[in-house]
Amino acid sequence: MKKSQTQTKNFETSLASLEKIVRELERGELPLERSLELFEQGVLLSRECQERLGEAERRIEVLLRDSEGRPVIQGALDAKEDDDDLTFGEAEDDESVF
Repeated sequence: MKKSQTQTKNFETSLASLEKIVRELERGELPLERSLELFEQGVLLSRECQERLGEAERRIEVLLRDSEGRPVIQGALDAKEDDDDLTFGEAEDDESVF
């Protein structure tokens, strides 16, 4: 596969192609040369997916900063955990459950 073709694929398409390659290799019915070709394609797809995930992570980090450039991720996670604890505590105090 040419590099320009690989670059135009989206993450989901690349991941689906990688999964297909893995399934074919796991069957173990391919000749050695074909297995090596698929393995090489799989490595390239894996690297491409990792790169795209890294880019997405960096974009998210930029988006989750306050007006002074400080990360606000921790506060969002703390609020979510508090909500989960409240729900769990309410279910535990409910006498109508079992």
